[in-house]
Amino acid sequence: MAQILPFRGARYDASIAGAARDVAAPPYDIIDAAGQKALYDRNPHNVIRLELGMDQAGDGPTNNRYTRAGATLSQWMQSGALKRDPQPTIYYHTIEYVPPGADPKGPRKTLRGFIAAFKLEEFGTGAIYPHENTRAAAKTDRLNLMEACRANFSPIWSLYSDPQDTILSALAQAAKSTAPCVEFRDDVGFEQRLWAISDPAITQKVTATMASKPIFIADGHHRYETALNYQKLRRQQAGNVQGLQPYDTVLMLLTPIEDPGLTVLPTHRVTTTPLPSFDQAKALFADTFDLQEYPFTSQTQATVRTQFIDAMRTQGRTTPMFGLALKGREAYLTLALKAAHRPPASASPRTKLDVSLLQQLVVAKLCPTQQEQEAILYTKDDHEALDWAANGTGTGALLLNATKVSEVKDVATAGERMPHKSTYFFPKPLTGLVMNVMEG
Repeated sequence: MAQILPFRGARYDASIAGAARDVAAPPYDIIDAAGQKALYDRNPHNVIRLELGMDQAGDGPTNNRYTRAGATLSQWMQSGALKRDPQPTIYYHTIEYVPPGADPKGPRKTLRGFIAAFKLEEFGTGAIYPHENTRAAAKTDRLNLMEACRANFSPIWSLYSDPQDTILSALAQAAKSTAPCVEFRDDVGFEQRLWAISDPAITQKVTATMASKPIFIADGHHRYETALNYQKLRRQQAGNVQGLQPYDTVLMLLTPIEDPGLTVLPTHRVTTTPLPSFDQAKALFADTFDLQEYPFTSQTQATVRTQFIDAMRTQGRTTPMFGLALKGREAYLTLALKAAHRPPASASPRTKLDVSLLQQLVVAKLCPTQQEQEAILYTKDDHEALDWAANGTGTGALLLNATKVSEVKDVATAGERMPHKSTYFFPKPLTGLVMNVMEG
């Protein structure tokens, strides 16, 4: 189903570009203006200059952040700051990290995966499945960049099933005989490692094993759809060309669904528009949910908050469970969906998701208008959501449990799409460790 290809990745030469830590960057869509400037200032070869260029006064059709990215990429390839590996390669990648909210001194987790080129396939072919809807503006931005650079700078993150761990075991075994080509501790303390595996026996085993596996996009829907659009444009320009072309592939990080290092975080909702009072909210939800109130004082708030979150996590394993906090009220409220209101087993996978139930049964009642819902803020951090409600950044916090990876797979396989802000896969792969420079 999936055609995975080793490729000649473009990697930084540290002797010219500088240390890997100084030239890598987080995914472009989680970088704010201050972070963008900090990366620009960190190193003149930081990948931010390619992936998320700065607008300048006087920009126009022939001189803009996309054309500057293309010129910069060409310059770096000519200077040797970026060099293609000599042989087709698959890159074994690990990220050792502490999950958000966990004890920094506690046990660390390790996400494992491999980076390769993926032969582009349309959705609906059975080879690759999306689970989220996309927005036009983001795709236009990424297409402009691809047209100017003819390259992928950050991998689309996807999942596949490998209960026996056949693929990563083979790559890890091969990696034991060589030092990582990239190894550093990043800005948030995660250990980043990358090995280049070019042994044909290993790469052929990976490609052959992956051939029967469907792929599920975890993160990067906009970039995948952009790659499809770019492929169509290039085919129109090239005419009748035979054989696989560079633009027929896209850079991808692939992780087993079963990998114990894979974390999915919830995306909590924080309202910013006026809400009913706490007592009114309780009355509003009493018929649908079993309610449990957690009152606190300034002295007991930390302890009660822990109890409240623990109750959500524990009971939420078997029952759709949400948390509510309102500005000005010293109490938290858990909402456990009553059995009579739970979707039947025959319901579509999408309708059974906690995030779908939250939207339908809670958000729609507290924020009935489109304008109110568009004003909602999002965060993956339990405490940040509750603090925003407490300090007036928002009017209320709605907490939910994380979507399970198996649920993502079920929704995607059924051909459905999840609601907006349903999943946050973690940790996000960095940009700039290895790139797919298709031409130039």
